[in-house]
Amino acid sequence: MEIKLFDSELKVMEVLWKEGDLSAKDISQILGDKIGWNKNTTYTVIKKCIAKGAIERYGNNYMCKPLISKEEVEDYETKELIDKVFEGSRIKLFASFLNRGVLSDEERAQIKKMIDENE
Repeated sequence: MEIKLFDSELKVMEVLWKEGDLSAKDISQILGDKIGWNKNTTYTVIKKCIAKGAIERYGNNYMCKPLISKEEVEDYETKELIDKVFEGSRIKLFASFLNRGVLSDEERAQIKKMIDENE
């Protein structure tokens, strides 16, 4: 998956990932209640997601379904971050957390446990 989604597009996708297929009207209502978007804003962002191939529209009620998973977006965004900021090195990413002391003892223990379980 090579689709770059902007923050506004991710908000629409998050609704679909959480709720499943919804009409554009339902998405608009959820985002209106949650973050104050109006209908036109939501519809514009949905159209951008459709143009990028992230959402498919079907049916008479402008039903929307995600064509990409949250995991695919996480993988893409993580790779982009590592490539852009850490010269493509996952080691440098982890070292930045370890060397700056931004991880709590509990977070360090959780990461160590994940690494041990994946060996």
